[in-house]
Amino acid sequence: MRQISRPRHFYAATALLTLVFAASLAAQKADLSGVWQGPYVPDMTRTGRNQTGEPALPFTPAGEKDWKSYDAANGDYTGACLPFGLSRSVNAPNPFQIVQGGDYVAFLFEVNNWFHSVPTDGRAMPKDPNPQWFGTSVGRWDGDTLIVETRGFNGWTRLDTIGHPHSDQLHLTQTFRRVDADHIAYTVTVDDPVIYTRPWKNERVLTRQKGELIEYSCEENNKDLREGHIKGWVPPTAKH
Repeated sequence: MRQISRPRHFYAATALLTLVFAASLAAQKADLSGVWQGPYVPDMTRTGRNQTGEPALPFTPAGEKDWKSYDAANGDYTGACLPFGLSRSVNAPNPFQIVQGGDYVAFLFEVNNWFHSVPTDGRAMPKDPNPQWFGTSVGRWDGDTLIVETRGFNGWTRLDTIGHPHSDQLHLTQTFRRVDADHIAYTVTVDDPVIYTRPWKNERVLTRQKGELIEYSCEENNKDLREGHIKGWVPPTAKH
């Protein structure tokens, strides 16, 4: 059989094309679509550690005063079916769905059927975002990792169930990285100079769920609301 002799540069070019193809695959946006469930996180200090490796939160004097004076029994806004806010919705014991397409990634929370839409088209964060319960987010891809930056919170929510505080200056940074078919590595970094002296970080793993989200209504059969066990909640008037 006659052997075909190929020039040395042919093999070099082939190897280069292979590397380029592999790199392009690695740079593709990961598919985060699906229904996901993380661990229930009522206390964000119990899962993960902050950026300095210390378990205690680095409160400012204002933050420590807010934390020590918080009365969840009489001041928790969620009992009145008001929005949990972004951090607390991800922490909840209910799943959420990620819908990915075009230049947006949407988060559909089973809790009260709330949603949060994140543009990933390269736009910058608005300079003066309208204060909202879930804030205003912009996303970007770093290889296979989705990074979501959120600002513009109204300052009326809590980070978790036990009531760790934040102000309207809160800056949340979330990352989502698909590690295999059934798991996403998730991190959230809390940066709020009014409440904390430095940023701190929480990490956890999200697990793919079978089936779909179900209907959820906080108001239906809410005996605390109907029987007046919960005092009427009003937005805090004093700013930090």
